[in-house]
Amino acid sequence: MSAPVFAQENSASPLALLLVLEASTSVGSVALIANGAVVAVQLVAMGAGREDQLFPAVQALLADVGATARQLTGVVCGAGPGSFTSLRIAASLAKGLAHGASVPLFAVSSLLLAAADGIEPLRSGPAVVHADALRGERYVLDVHFAADGRVQAQSALERMTLEQLDAHSAGRPRLAVLASTTPDLETRVVTPSSAHLLRLLPNAWSGAVVLDSWEPQYGRLAEAQVKWEASNGAPLPSLGAA
Repeated sequence: MSAPVFAQENSASPLALLLVLEASTSVGSVALIANGAVVAVQLVAMGAGREDQLFPAVQALLADVGATARQLTGVVCGAGPGSFTSLRIAASLAKGLAHGASVPLFAVSSLLLAAADGIEPLRSGPAVVHADALRGERYVLDVHFAADGRVQAQSALERMTLEQLDAHSAGRPRLAVLASTTPDLETRVVTPSSAHLLRLLPNAWSGAVVLDSWEPQYGRLAEAQVKWEASNGAPLPSLGAA
């Protein structure tokens, strides 16, 4: 077993031992950040019909560094948009770990984690990151790379048609998440990763969320929910509804 990278439970600094979960696409990941440096990363295959592998990956990473979940000083969860089911799995796990360790939970845009994969060759300046939103649309976020390579959001999340994206991104580098139907227009294809957290400016994730009420930014309702509401003419009741 590796030597422990963190020996004191619940240090005052959330960066002492920070767990990061990202599951907005079919390429999920978990990472551990100890004392402000990424010390372990593991990719996790996500998607409908797959057995949940996020929790086993968390257990394996903690074991690799000789730590326990009780020693976590913070948890960060990719907030989407993206796969409804995968985001819910990650959010539930993140909430449970944060609650069990009595530490704060932070949320971060999955599109920002993807944009951070595009530092090369952009270096500095504005860019547009976009991901598949189904039905011929894309989720779109304007971002800006600082001189030191770190990235921050410059707009609210939007959903656009491909034609609207072309007009919106004119003159700026484009970063496509995982794939693009127009590869010649893209500066780079990028992948969101939990290991990219430290490439973001701190204000992108440093505000803790409320455990009981926070949910990821799914972007769209799940297709099953859309069909249920269309056939019943009413919103789908929440799990806690009487």
